[in-house]
Amino acid sequence: MKYLFTSLLLIFLLISCTNTNKTNLKTMKETSVTPFKPVMSFEDALSKADTILKTLSIDKKISLIGGHNFFFVEGIKKYNIPQLYLSDATQGVHIRKELPGQLEKSTAFPCPILMAATWNPSLTQKIAKSVGEECRAGGIAVLLAPGMNIYRVSQNGRNFEYFGEDPYLTARNIENYVVGNQNTGTITTLKHFLCNNNEFHRRRSNVIVDERTIREIYTPAFQAGIDAGALAVMTSYNLINGEFAGESKYVINDLLRGQLGFKGLVMSDWWSVWNPVKTMTSGMDLEMPGDAHIDNPDLLAMGDVYVRSNAKRLLKEKKVSEANINRMAQHVIALSLEMGLDKRKIKDESYLSKYPEHEKVALQTAKEGIVLLKNNQVLPISKDKKVLITGDYVETLARGLGSAEVEGFNIITMLDAFKTEFGDNLMYRKNPTNEELAKADVVIVSVGTLDSESWDKPFALPKKTDNKILNIATQNKNTVVIVNSGSGVKMTPWNDKVAGIIYSWYVGQNGNTALAQIVSGKVNPSGKLPITIEKQFSDSPGANYLPKEAKLYTSWNPDMDMKYPQLDIKYKEGVLVGYRWYETKKIRPLYAFGYGLSYTTFSFSNLKLSSKEVHGDQNIKVNFTVTNTGNIDGAEVSQLYVQDVESSVVRPVKELKGFKKVFLKKGESVQVEMELTPHDLSFYDINSKNWKAEDGQFNILVGNASNHIILKDSLMYSEK
Repeated sequence: MKYLFTSLLLIFLLISCTNTNKTNLKTMKETSVTPFKPVMSFEDALSKADTILKTLSIDKKISLIGGHNFFFVEGIKKYNIPQLYLSDATQGVHIRKELPGQLEKSTAFPCPILMAATWNPSLTQKIAKSVGEECRAGGIAVLLAPGMNIYRVSQNGRNFEYFGEDPYLTARNIENYVVGNQNTGTITTLKHFLCNNNEFHRRRSNVIVDERTIREIYTPAFQAGIDAGALAVMTSYNLINGEFAGESKYVINDLLRGQLGFKGLVMSDWWSVWNPVKTMTSGMDLEMPGDAHIDNPDLLAMGDVYVRSNAKRLLKEKKVSEANINRMAQHVIALSLEMGLDKRKIKDESYLSKYPEHEKVALQTAKEGIVLLKNNQVLPISKDKKVLITGDYVETLARGLGSAEVEGFNIITMLDAFKTEFGDNLMYRKNPTNEELAKADVVIVSVGTLDSESWDKPFALPKKTDNKILNIATQNKNTVVIVNSGSGVKMTPWNDKVAGIIYSWYVGQNGNTALAQIVSGKVNPSGKLPITIEKQFSDSPGANYLPKEAKLYTSWNPDMDMKYPQLDIKYKEGVLVGYRWYETKKIRPLYAFGYGLSYTTFSFSNLKLSSKEVHGDQNIKVNFTVTNTGNIDGAEVSQLYVQDVESSVVRPVKELKGFKKVFLKKGESVQVEMELTPHDLSFYDINSKNWKAEDGQFNILVGNASNHIILKDSLMYSEK
């Protein structure tokens, strides 16, 4: 989606023709992301890699196609092809303390779902650039990020690593992440391909999903990353329609390389493929980590399933060909050549001086991504009020675990931040008495979840947490709840009992400063939900993904249990994921996708379409005005949805096809222009294997949440 400047003359005409009587009318524009340009084209890199391959022994070629020492890929010293170090993850550099030569520190940025909640992809690009610079400082060649699996169920333990439920919003963040990261000289890895939407026994999960759903919901973000120039893709742990993703010709060759047009390196996730023949013939290039490496009984029980240790035998038995090995090794070599790693050092410690800038980026992202969900005239809190704070994660930093965990430095706890903001008027009590609760002007109670790779967590908070909130709200009507989590949690037991709710996600090492400043009013909140928060988990489109009698666990041990019965997870909802589901099925959520409050107010007006009749491949320009009608400066997210009035297939009530965050002073107006293409009107047609916009009426809807449409118009589209 592009946002285009109109002429100065048009601005004056708009001012004279409207009745808003507002000054400072300006026009917003957001340029499209310029794709990353590698040092050497893929075609030239492949050709040079082929020349190198012809001089290598079969043993050397095989050494390249499986991981080396767990997090490395072997190089070729003769040709200055370096050993590559691969490191996690999307929200910062995960420092592996067991390995030598690691960074002493890395910035803990806000989690990706908070990045999505900013609705400002330029911040995602800045974070990705910062992460890339820290990779360069630490000699990390390949970042195993960004993650982009769609938020299908709120219980997924890795939702905090991803960018929410909407493929369009996710795609805009991913293209920015790729460009920001790779422009530093760090290779990005799009993951996890495909449909890894839960962590409960992920290696035993068989996702049964149709072609249209794959193309409309689960691949647009990957397509955006590919179009932005991503050099690597990682496959997922789960099976897709009965076949492990990393062993599937359909997933890798047909879908990823064929339909999406990816040319670069495809790697497996760690211990996610089990049949070396299928792995080597599926289109996979690099199996990670390459061997068992650790003395894990479950791994050892699988036997010798690794590509590197079996390739020569399989070649002799004619179960694979040397062409299979050459293709894999060629792509591994080409990866370094594309990024020019044969001509420069990977490690550049001059980037260590950038850390103060990274901290600023982290803080600004938290300021824009924290979401105010409820405010019954309790926020902001004046600094002369007596504030009592209690609950979880007050003295420790809430963060997600697993490969994405980043410890950070210069950590500011919630207690630190609120002391700075409220001084002596702040009281902290782990277990406040009812008398203390009643005497406070405002009570802030912090709750949260411990989300992690490898396991899912319940949608509901512990009963003792709900009861604690209810008791506090009974004692003090001015109770504000802060939620620290990587996804939606059940808030219905107390949502109507408290005066305020703030969703702070996992804010990163200094994000609690942003949180405290939002509470005090120093910062005006502008975050919007990138997810729908349901009233109860049974409302969710994926609510029945767990087998009957199954119990959630919080341990890494079940993760490798390959004896666990295969779980067939049927994506029966098809394309109706997130708000698409709730609106089409007329299920009212607790908080809608795109929702978020501000301390000021905004109006939307003057919706105009460039044409009411569109033919063929014509684009449509959508113009409207956003005005800050309140008394303080603030930011609003304008959201553009498209509705197909009548379709030959099931389509959602509406689909997000554009958005823009605008920062306005009090009384200021902005002219926003977005552009729709015929693709934005289309669905994926399984018969023609292509995108299709049907003739007929389309409604153009503009608002500031999926359930709050303020402006509406319509157009007629015809193919001819």
